[in-house]
Amino acid sequence: MSIIVFILSLIFALLFIYLGVYSLYLFVFSVSGKLVKQKTPPAATSFSKFVIYICAYKEDAIILSSAAQALTIDYPKDKFHVCVIADSMQPETIEQLKTMPLQVVEVVFESSTKSKALHAAIAATHEDFDAAVVFDIDNVAAPDYLHQINNYLHNGNRVIQGHRVAKNTETPVAILDAISEEINNHIFRKAQQVFKLSAAIIGSGMVLEYKLFKETMAQIDAVGGFDKEMGLVLTRQKIHVAYADKAFVYDEKVSNPEVFKKQRRRWLSAQFNLFKTYGLTGFTELFARGNFDYFNEIYQTAILPRILMLGLMPFMLLVSLITPGIGPSWQMWLIATALCYVGILVAVPGHFFNSKLLGAMLKIPLIFFAMLALLFKLKGANKKFIHTPHNPGTN
Repeated sequence: MSIIVFILSLIFALLFIYLGVYSLYLFVFSVSGKLVKQKTPPAATSFSKFVIYICAYKEDAIILSSAAQALTIDYPKDKFHVCVIADSMQPETIEQLKTMPLQVVEVVFESSTKSKALHAAIAATHEDFDAAVVFDIDNVAAPDYLHQINNYLHNGNRVIQGHRVAKNTETPVAILDAISEEINNHIFRKAQQVFKLSAAIIGSGMVLEYKLFKETMAQIDAVGGFDKEMGLVLTRQKIHVAYADKAFVYDEKVSNPEVFKKQRRRWLSAQFNLFKTYGLTGFTELFARGNFDYFNEIYQTAILPRILMLGLMPFMLLVSLITPGIGPSWQMWLIATALCYVGILVAVPGHFFNSKLLGAMLKIPLIFFAMLALLFKLKGANKKFIHTPHNPGTN
């Protein structure tokens, strides 16, 4: 065997291990999440007291509606308090917010981040609360959201991630973003519970016991990806993150391809930066403390976006067909590709299989190449906050 063939075989073998394990991971969790039903907690007999933090960076056209809708949540009014963190808002917007029965925390940072906004809100919170809820500016909670979360708190859960769903699917990009969200919900949240693992925290629609929230946020000062870092901080302490499948939070999906690319660049940069920083600690926690939950969280920071898997798996299958004898056989790549595709398809909710889906799927090749290009443009993306603009018409 020549040195070139040996090197190529080694590279293909390593690629197969990385992509093949990920494909198997997607398949096992996706199918298990469909086959194994999860028990929901019983109805609570008392009411926890919540503070709802709404992080609002600019977006003056949206915050008034979002804040007003948060106040209408169907829960005892004396048991929840809305706090809007108004970052770089116009004076007239601040004045209108102050006419509502809520708290306004005005902040202006030289470089804004969600973690900075939440630190300011915590410092301005003086009442005793049982739990903290975090919403983004465009989030709208279902009327029974707090009731659903309350049931989980009274069932012994200290951290709960709600079920974030799309409230807009008017463009192909928004449809794909909505599908991606639901695949994440199924594989990385709902199905994780089957194996007693923590659900991945999203960053909005999440709830923590208030004292735990303060302690956890004190350890976080991320520019981007504060939610992923929070998941690592919690699971390293062996604190389980539950997933409330029926606690719906409606979230605006990205409709514009350019905004989509900026958002994903920020997410990818934060994800890989966390892996670079904490990656080796996953093995320490696994072998020294038996903390598989934390190791699982670390693994999730090392995986590629699924849109890239949809393109890379058939590409590697084709390469294996035209280069027999180099690396794993084409049959092995075929099995891995099938596992990947089945895992992803099983996780897509049935209501997305409609006439709009075909138009959205036609955008996948363009998004694949855009995401592939982003892998080479991550430098500096996690140094400065990248704002994702929202459409005021979706509230």
